[in-house]
Amino acid sequence: MTPRGVVARRARQVRLLATDVDGVLTDGRMVLSERGGELKSFNSRDGVAVTLAKRGGLRTAFVTGEKSAVAQARGDKLGVDAVVLGARRKGDVLEDLCAQFGLPLDASAYIGDDLLDVPALQRAGLAIAVADAAPEVIAIAHIVTRARGGQGALRESVELILRAQGAWAATVEAYITEHGGRPRPAR
Repeated sequence: MTPRGVVARRARQVRLLATDVDGVLTDGRMVLSERGGELKSFNSRDGVAVTLAKRGGLRTAFVTGEKSAVAQARGDKLGVDAVVLGARRKGDVLEDLCAQFGLPLDASAYIGDDLLDVPALQRAGLAIAVADAAPEVIAIAHIVTRARGGQGALRESVELILRAQGAWAATVEAYITEHGGRPRPAR
């Protein structure tokens, strides 16, 4: 792990937040029906995190090695900027996403949990591992979330990045106001 000040410096540069799906947005379990249909369970706080990230000025991407209609549907529902399915070379995918959005690699953050994520984590400006990631992933991460995969690790990561950028409080306030809350009175 990297010292806190270095993590904050890296987080301030992030403009693209890309994440693996299985094991990060889910707990890694795959439930198959008798007809072969796939079911996945997502944490609703991670869904709100995508909205907060976008409101905070970040591009978002889901990058999964699976060809999962469920992952595509979740990304579509949340308005994720890019959903890449069947990604077997995630480092190359991260480079392509940065090029697509006109960003250098050091402006990217990547959240991963397993070996297929290592190349993307090695290239990202901010490499984030979930708490229950493989040891090889934790070893190269700049930071490890307190949350396990499927338990709000994306939300924790978005908060870390937006706090480092000084945008968390205003982003949350705007989100609450947009959904019927009242702005906090000035102190």
